[in-house]
Amino acid sequence: MATVKELLVGSLKELVEAELKEFHWRLMNTSHNHISKSEMEKADIFDTVDKMVVCFGPEEAVKVMLDILRKMNQNDLAEQLENKNKQAQAEGNMKTSVTVGELKNVLKTHKNNMKRKAKYIFEGNKENDTNLKAVYTELFITEGDMEDVNHEHEILKIDGVFTNKKKHNKPIKCNDIFTELRKNNEERIVLTKGVAGIGKTVSVHKFILDWAEGNTNQDIECVFLLPFRDINVIKDREIDLHEFLLKFYPEFKDLKKSKLYKECKLAFIFDGLDESRLPLNFKSETLDTVEERASVDVLFTSLVKGKLLPSSLVWVTSRPAAANEIPSRYVGLFTEVRGFTDQQKEEYFRKRIKDETQASRIISHIKTSRSLYIMCHIPVFCWITATVLQDILTGKNAENISITLTEMYIHFLIIQMNRKSQKYDEQEEKERTKHLELNKEMILKIAKLAFEQLKKENIVFYEEDLRESGIDVSKDTEFTGMVAEIFKMEDGLYKTKVFCFVHLSVQEFLAAVHVFVCYLNKNWQVLQFFFEDLQTIALQKLKIFFRIIKFHDLTKGATNKAIQSQRGYLDLFLRFLMGISLDSSQNLLKGLITHTEDTTESIRQTTKYIKKVQNKNIRDEALVNLFYCLLELKDYSLYEEMKGYLSSDVHPGRKLSSSMCTVLTYVLMMSEKVLDEFNPKRFTSSSSNYTKLIPAVRCCRRALFDSCGFDETCCETLSIALQSSNSYLTELDLSSNHLKDSGVKLIYDGLKSPHCRLNILRFGIHIH
Repeated sequence: MATVKELLVGSLKELVEAELKEFHWRLMNTSHNHISKSEMEKADIFDTVDKMVVCFGPEEAVKVMLDILRKMNQNDLAEQLENKNKQAQAEGNMKTSVTVGELKNVLKTHKNNMKRKAKYIFEGNKENDTNLKAVYTELFITEGDMEDVNHEHEILKIDGVFTNKKKHNKPIKCNDIFTELRKNNEERIVLTKGVAGIGKTVSVHKFILDWAEGNTNQDIECVFLLPFRDINVIKDREIDLHEFLLKFYPEFKDLKKSKLYKECKLAFIFDGLDESRLPLNFKSETLDTVEERASVDVLFTSLVKGKLLPSSLVWVTSRPAAANEIPSRYVGLFTEVRGFTDQQKEEYFRKRIKDETQASRIISHIKTSRSLYIMCHIPVFCWITATVLQDILTGKNAENISITLTEMYIHFLIIQMNRKSQKYDEQEEKERTKHLELNKEMILKIAKLAFEQLKKENIVFYEEDLRESGIDVSKDTEFTGMVAEIFKMEDGLYKTKVFCFVHLSVQEFLAAVHVFVCYLNKNWQVLQFFFEDLQTIALQKLKIFFRIIKFHDLTKGATNKAIQSQRGYLDLFLRFLMGISLDSSQNLLKGLITHTEDTTESIRQTTKYIKKVQNKNIRDEALVNLFYCLLELKDYSLYEEMKGYLSSDVHPGRKLSSSMCTVLTYVLMMSEKVLDEFNPKRFTSSSSNYTKLIPAVRCCRRALFDSCGFDETCCETLSIALQSSNSYLTELDLSSNHLKDSGVKLIYDGLKSPHCRLNILRFGIHIH
């Protein structure tokens, strides 16, 4: 526009005073009558040009001036203006063409770079990353809402049995999240939650790979993947958005930012909010332009608020515990990654294990252990399970093996100790012990790191964190061999090393190893974490106390600590700590621990205490975890008691508590028993307890839920059960419940599934 003004001013300068007055008169009194007489009375050349450009626009202003000049017989002047304008337009078009070409080339380079980044995923060994397409199995992702997100406990999510949603959540493919966002007429962000290892990052990689290959989301011209674990490295700096992105994507360094941010459809993917160490404050200042400098925290919150680049798309992933860090008013679409369905579990194992016979054998074995099979809805746990069972099931005693969760992880640790000889027969016992001894110092350091960071609820670590645990990051050889598939090391910004365990459960397992070793060595400084009532005891008396402490004292303190946690960050740790105490586990860990200890009496005392706690008024989630702790201790008494409730034709004599109803459902889901009839009124008379028993319908042929006080909020779990590939339900009685049209619609969605076996469905009118 400035060039047009200069041309117009240059032409008017050629007119004498009388000619300029005539120009003003014609401008006001001919067909170009948009400018009034009062505006022209005292206007000089520059005022005239400014008013013309404002009134007509730059291109039309040139045409108006050419028209008036020709009417004034200023043909030479008109010709000069026309020629100069054409030349200026040609130069501008050429410059624009060059800029567009540069932008196109940079975007192409960026797309290729993103394709290379997304093509491979870490699956144990960085030197042998796995091709995403070779193992990718579609995940079960649903649309949801943010109600009660900050009250969620991860243990039920990890075990994958209960949905407990207040409304129907429709499935969504990861490639369609922005499409769904726009369907909702929202211009805010997508927030995706899911427990550790459930597949959030893999979903992000799949989205990017499909986009980079030109298959989906081609309306988006540029995608930026921004992991929080890397953002943490630059969290203390003040920079503008362009400078921030250049830290991750230097290919944009020579490109004028005005073109990128004004003319391109951008998508920002912030992965792993739970790993963030930013002091998120959504009440702080907000940036409006990409030129403004601020902290990384402010850059992020400004994008989320939609104030900075309001037309861009933003996707944030997080574990449930951190999802509430973003206020719900900024979330346009809330989704949850729920992992693998039963069908997807089998699909994953068949992709992961190329030998069809071995894959079928492993799938069959996993199904015999329902607790392991349920946990396999987590993709990373599928990988750990496949790694261990591929090794174990090729041994001589594979047919008779019975393995707890703790034993699974001990085997996983041993496999990494002894990669060249991964056979578990009795003749190689000495070889396994030798490898544990050789790596003992390093394992114990990493186990200490696991526990110290678990206490802080950190799942990503940096060099200073490792140094605190006595790990010398300069010695790269310490991070090869056995740690390659347990400990993941990445080169972040400026080649800063970022560390994490391949899965949160591996960190929790090693943390339990550390605590058990500290118990054997009577390291009171570590054990004191579990005894809050000892804070006031004198140091000398404290040392004496921990010299005589028994293992059941430790498990009692650890149990109380885990129950107090609202988010369950110590739950799996507690399971592993219990499981490690068994003689079988201690024998597997020989070479790593200094000595074994007879824990028979402590285990008896521990199981007695757990059962005592179960009779108290504690949350369902805590009780379920204690139930699993009993299984890790190989105490099946509660399991058998619940089975007695299910198999007895006569009422056992007492109503089940709310928590025990949850356990009863777990027991039925874990067992392979299929009930001919399931009547919840045999176990309880509470409407709220009836809802806890809904998931059990897939494990029976006939379910009698008439007059149970159900409304439409109960129907999603029923619908999912009807759609389950391993459901046996053929008759369902829902009469005398107030399901409403929305509830009936959910049931209808379940009936449409090809897996639905239902033959008889009873509805009835609810009369108040």
